[in-house]
Amino acid sequence: MILKGKKVVIMGVRNKWSIAWGATQSAYEQGAEVICTCAEDSYDKVKQLLEELPGTKLYVCNDVGKDEDIEKCLEQIKKENGKIDGILHAIAHANTEDLRNDFINTSREGYAHAQDVSSYSLIAITRIAKEKDLLNEGASIVAYTYFGSEKAVEGYNVMGVAKAALEASIKYLAVDLGKVGCRINAISAGPIKTLSAKGIKDFGSILDIVEKRAPLHKNVTTKEVGDATAFLFSNLSNAITGEVIHVDNGFSSVGV
Repeated sequence: MILKGKKVVIMGVRNKWSIAWGATQSAYEQGAEVICTCAEDSYDKVKQLLEELPGTKLYVCNDVGKDEDIEKCLEQIKKENGKIDGILHAIAHANTEDLRNDFINTSREGYAHAQDVSSYSLIAITRIAKEKDLLNEGASIVAYTYFGSEKAVEGYNVMGVAKAALEASIKYLAVDLGKVGCRINAISAGPIKTLSAKGIKDFGSILDIVEKRAPLHKNVTTKEVGDATAFLFSNLSNAITGEVIHVDNGFSSVGV
């Protein structure tokens, strides 16, 4: 078990279909002490889900768009659990109309919202965790992104721009975290049928294309992304930081 003796925080569990749930399962199977966070309106549902993993803890982080909500959550986690060895940022949101309409029609408010929740929240969480001395030396932070940050993917729109900002932030945060012996990376996961994916127009056709074109001719699962996350949390990845690792059955590596 590659995470035995480590404490990791999984931020963004919503339901059994979420990628964060796959990461929770993988971290648990690899021996980690797992601490999850979710929004208040998801608490009861996630609490019931976590009964499958005895000993896993759950805290509310209601609005990552507010520093005070992040501070309250991380303070409680440290008070009750001590320092931690990893954080997963699996948080993103954009207004439905800004995903369904042409990108050129993205509203100023919608653009700012997507950037704040999907990208800036990673910076805020990382900064607050560092300020509160929450991270053990050697701690690893992981964030989730998607191929729509690199190429224009129909229906991904403003979220693709937010994920591009997230990926750039990873590189700059890696420099800052390296000063205190910590790491940060992103996983660019292939498309997965999650609740959030329902907001993307014609999402099913994207799954069909990936299955046809990816070198391994299949779509990735939440468990496979979770296993890659566990690897990045572990000491096996000690020399990796500032990277975006594709876990997409090779889809991003092929051309026309």
